[in-house]
Amino acid sequence: MGLSREQAAETRIEPSRGWVSLRLGELWGYRELLYFLIWRDVKVRYKQTALGIGWAVIQPFFTMVVFSLFFGRLAKMPSDGIPYPIFSFAALVPWGFFSNGLTKASSSLVGSSNLIKKVYFPRLAIPIAGVLSGVVDFFIAFIMLIGLMWWFGITPTRNVLWLPLFLLLACATCLGVSLWLSALNVKYRDVQYVIPFITQFWLFATPVAYPSSLLSEPWRSLYAINPMVGVIEGFRWALLGTDTAPGPLVLVSSVVALLLLISGAFFFRRFEKTFADVV
Repeated sequence: MGLSREQAAETRIEPSRGWVSLRLGELWGYRELLYFLIWRDVKVRYKQTALGIGWAVIQPFFTMVVFSLFFGRLAKMPSDGIPYPIFSFAALVPWGFFSNGLTKASSSLVGSSNLIKKVYFPRLAIPIAGVLSGVVDFFIAFIMLIGLMWWFGITPTRNVLWLPLFLLLACATCLGVSLWLSALNVKYRDVQYVIPFITQFWLFATPVAYPSSLLSEPWRSLYAINPMVGVIEGFRWALLGTDTAPGPLVLVSSVVALLLLISGAFFFRRFEKTFADVV
């Protein structure tokens, strides 16, 4: 028996206007979907690859070899009293997580166009999955980093307890930038060609191959406007026991990363309603 017009519930769906709330509670409601998106990205990354998870180690290892040869041996780059190979590898592990996550998440919306057009779900889940799927690669490379530390006779101090916070800072930085770029990439497809240039430039603007101690204050703290500076120096301090505590660097980097994340989330939500039509 059908309902009368008065008894029937009426729902009107209208596009949002202007700036809208983040609706993070809705994202939590779709947490199982987020899990499956992360698992999908991990499986796609290693599907039909000859070396499998070995790629998580090969890339930072050979980059370390190149850096050690040209920067460590030929350019005699200082390394804060740490053997240069482990000095550079300790930075390449979090940097690899950031750069791979940025590349993956920035193009994730275009790559998931079929899913976006078919069903509704919080679109924020897609770039978040692109970033978090890189945690698997990070831990694989991190295990090798621990092995290299043992080889060089370096024992972590109690500062290692701060390591999860530096990883969280790397996640926030990567996600904040990815939200901006992924939303822009939907409308302007040439953004995907700019991302490799941004990543390469950012690498040399970050103290991966050199220490930030080359700069004196206040320029060193100003340098931390690049939030990856706090991440890299924090990792070295926590794992290798470098003498310079990165407190001011981490503080500045954390503020910038938080601003990137909040502004990127609101920018993403502002244009989310157009994704299904444009992508």
